[in-house]
Amino acid sequence: MSRLLFWIAIAILVVMAVRSKLRSLMDDGQPAAPGPDTRARAGAGTGSAQAQVAEVERMACCAGCGLHFPASEAVVADGREYCSAAHARVASH
Repeated sequence: MSRLLFWIAIAILVVMAVRSKLRSLMDDGQPAAPGPDTRARAGAGTGSAQAQVAEVERMACCAGCGLHFPASEAVVADGREYCSAAHARVASH
């Protein structure tokens, strides 16, 4: 009976060691995408979780090709938004 408990304990320790190693390998790479529970934990000590979430930028649609891109990168011509100066020039001709 004691041998069985010994091998069960060894198996549990091996599983825990493998899981720990896998977690450390994942943490060394790129950080995981924040889920709803991680955002809530991040804001728990410093205020609301809403304050921790970055502001989302408005997306614009190119009038020439239909590509969606950040509005801060838009080239405006004739009241329309374009993804590049080349598309603005082609549309104006």
